[in-house]
Amino acid sequence: MPRFFVEEIKGRQIVLTGENAAHIAKSLRMRPGETLTLSDANGVDCEGEITAVSAEAVTVRVLETRLNTSEPAVSVTLYQALPKVGKFETIVQKAVELGVERVVPVLTSRCVSRPDEKSMQKKLERYNKVALEAAKQSGRGIIPTVEPLKTYESILRDFAEYDKVILFYEEGGERLDKIVPVSSKKVAVIFGSEGGFSKDEVDAAVLAGAAVGTLGPRILRCETAPIAALAILMYHTGNM
Repeated sequence: MPRFFVEEIKGRQIVLTGENAAHIAKSLRMRPGETLTLSDANGVDCEGEITAVSAEAVTVRVLETRLNTSEPAVSVTLYQALPKVGKFETIVQKAVELGVERVVPVLTSRCVSRPDEKSMQKKLERYNKVALEAAKQSGRGIIPTVEPLKTYESILRDFAEYDKVILFYEEGGERLDKIVPVSSKKVAVIFGSEGGFSKDEVDAAVLAGAAVGTLGPRILRCETAPIAALAILMYHTGNM
């Protein structure tokens, strides 16, 4: 069933405008009598029936309101060092599908991609659109955010916010299920770009409170590693 995010679910009738209305009318070619799902991006969903359609406005009659059940019990932030062009979108898409709450692009010493502020702002808009579409597709109850680019030094100051922080390192570490308690509520995972992390960066993360994790003896590509880790983490915490 098609899914759309709205600002508020209130009353028995909701009117969709803008991109949502255009997509329903022009792309999906939906008609009165067809049903769709609306979400307020705060964990409340409703099933609705279309009663009127135009490219400017779509009127929906609310049939049933319920709490969204797809959100994981653990809040996960993915800190991802910027990879080469094209890979970050894939990481964002798959991470959102797997249940991540935030994605934070990070500039590390081995990042080849180093966009200027104007270029990064344009990319950020695109990344958040990817996150929105992935949230719709996967039935999320919130819209995960892709945040502005941060320096590696600045993310070290964030670590105190989490129950557990894991930096994944190709030269060894502990298995995720040995590091993260099943009952964890707020977790951060950190991944490098194509060149991984320098030893100094790993040491700095450990000093700031991070544990060093491994995904096994095979070295995974930078776009594969976070997806594998998120799948393991969601399974380990009972969210998959």
